[in-house]
Amino acid sequence: MDIEAGLSAPGEEHITELPAPNVDQPSQAAAELLALPAPVPMGIIYGNVGTNSFNVWVTGPLEKMDYVQVEHEHSGWVLGQIMDMERRTDLSIDRAKRILNGEELDIEEKVTASVSVVGYRDDRGLLQSPRTPFRAGQPVFKASDELIKDVIGLKEHTPTGAYIGLLAGHDIRVEVDINSMVQKHVSILAKTGGGKSFMCGDLIEELMKHRVTIMVIDPHGEYGSMREKGREPQGGRDFGVEPRGYAEQIIEFSTDTSANPLASPLKFTLANIEPRDLLGLTSIKNGKAYLTPLRKAVDMIKSVKRDYCLRDIIRVLEAEEEGSNAALINELEYLDEIKIFAESGTMMDELVVKGKMSIINLKGTPPDIAELVVERIGTALFELRKLNRIPPMMLVVEEAHNYCPQMGTAASSKIFRTIAAEGRKFGLGLTIISQRAAKIDKSVLSQCNTQMILKVTNPNDLKAITASVEGLTAGMADEIQRLPIGVALVVGGNVQMPLFVEVRPRESRHGGESVQIISADDENEGFADDDPADEPELEEEEI
Repeated sequence: MDIEAGLSAPGEEHITELPAPNVDQPSQAAAELLALPAPVPMGIIYGNVGTNSFNVWVTGPLEKMDYVQVEHEHSGWVLGQIMDMERRTDLSIDRAKRILNGEELDIEEKVTASVSVVGYRDDRGLLQSPRTPFRAGQPVFKASDELIKDVIGLKEHTPTGAYIGLLAGHDIRVEVDINSMVQKHVSILAKTGGGKSFMCGDLIEELMKHRVTIMVIDPHGEYGSMREKGREPQGGRDFGVEPRGYAEQIIEFSTDTSANPLASPLKFTLANIEPRDLLGLTSIKNGKAYLTPLRKAVDMIKSVKRDYCLRDIIRVLEAEEEGSNAALINELEYLDEIKIFAESGTMMDELVVKGKMSIINLKGTPPDIAELVVERIGTALFELRKLNRIPPMMLVVEEAHNYCPQMGTAASSKIFRTIAAEGRKFGLGLTIISQRAAKIDKSVLSQCNTQMILKVTNPNDLKAITASVEGLTAGMADEIQRLPIGVALVVGGNVQMPLFVEVRPRESRHGGESVQIISADDENEGFADDDPADEPELEEEEI
């Protein structure tokens, strides 16, 4: 059987006369422009041909998601991307049975690919698609790095670029614009163990290099490890990354310093907490009966002093000698033991320091208390940024589905919707990290213009991602389920189209590694100053 015979595209009749690949070289001028050393065709266009897509008979080493280039008669060199591949054979079921019985048969096969047209840059530098179809019989070449960078718009070593990795299959740096991230928010999504915290660490390292003010909501106490150097990358690709620690730029606070000895104590005052909210922190099921005595106790204390603590409330309730208050007193005693409330709270000028990363370590903090902490801090940051009393900054929230859930409510839900919708106007950026995209408030997720997506397999999460990411093709959405660890789909910001990126190694130590039940040696761990005079004065307010 002739290898060209019997080849058909989906929905087409068999092609009986497929021309042999045209090995003619592109024009000399084009070859010089792209610095193409004796290009060799990787395939040839066949079948019905459009302006946005075409099919290729593959004759060289190409893979799914590879970039290719074709010379268009009017548009010049045009960039495309392989979205799907198929190996077609003449092996029927009857012939397969003969092979099963031990008979040796020749199998004619051919590989085809479907290519989606990315486009070309016109004389104005605008991304365009050809207005006339490509011609069948046109040779298809593997795309040069120069053409990829030009068409996609990738710029390397930019003053405001955050280097997150290399374009998959190429030695091209992918940098995300920091200004765009702060102004338009970021989401990092992956299944458990998919590398989302690792990638977030890469992003934070880049922000610290540029002296961006950062605050991290850290439920598991894993970001303090960034004080220390990471391991030397062993083998594999050269990302140009050297280990370093960031101890001089990190400050840490915790509600439980006994569990987190490197952290400073995080304290809140009761002055701005309503009795109803305080009652909500207890485990009392029906709190209506206790709301009135609690309000009376708080009002009595406020009449004689501005700053008070839980112990003051307990004393007033105990003095009333009402047996019905016993359950309320017991709950307040429990809250007092957590020692998060005090007469003097942590000052905002301690918590937010220009050019540094503040870690809010919530390891060991009960979930309801953690929600309150996040709500109070988020509200304080938003209000003070509106008044320009703290520097422009990025708020990073791990396990974001717990603090801005799609279903139900959390104490912090409202402030996150506000920050997502309005924070960009005031220079308060938001980075949300989660393994459950479907469980994040859609009004928050939809506001994240820059998205970094690692391996996701849950159908509901994939649906939520597909709905929130512009320019995501069906092929790319399908590919997310099969991404290897260390590869992310990045879109938004200055990245003009979805790109698969090999995530760079960490410079600092990654603190989010899974606990190994059976240990083994593993040497391959993962994966400019402003003028102080320009600093806004920090408001000496308590949180």
